[in-house]
Amino acid sequence: MQAPDITTPKGKRDRAILAVLIGCGLRRSEAAALAVEHVQQRDGRWVIVDLIGKGGRVRTVPVPAWVKVCLDCWSEAAGIDLGRLFRAVNKGGRIMGAGMTDKAIEQLVRLHSKAAGLTEIAPHDCVGRAPNSAQRGGDLEQIQLLLGHASVETTERYLGTRQNLLNAPNDHLGIELS
Repeated sequence: MQAPDITTPKGKRDRAILAVLIGCGLRRSEAAALAVEHVQQRDGRWVIVDLIGKGGRVRTVPVPAWVKVCLDCWSEAAGIDLGRLFRAVNKGGRIMGAGMTDKAIEQLVRLHSKAAGLTEIAPHDCVGRAPNSAQRGGDLEQIQLLLGHASVETTERYLGTRQNLLNAPNDHLGIELS
């Protein structure tokens, strides 16, 4: 997150892209398709609504406050208030075109990862923060919805969830026989 130079338009854009990949668990294709209209306030918090993900599934994704700050910083600097949120930036810092490809997002993730001293990082690795959420008590079904997985089994595999035989959930049902 610290690698992009946020004194430049490109750096602001790149930080915002990294923020939605990491903070919201978006896939690179979802980030590329993200439009200003998707970012809305619902029930008192910012969310990405009607996000069409893998398999055509539509979901709503909560946006952490720090991600919203990054998005606002970029959109204000770029003067973007409609359409695709992420767009190309030329060498002169001018915003170009109507969007970015998922391949361009992959390249910027690799570039900033390398600059940060990380090797072999791909955009999908950015959603690797989800296991931290699970370890901190995040609800498995909520993580499933956030990541857009069709089944909780996919989320369990992704998180590396293992059955805990020493502290099984059914040990805590509160039922005792006399």
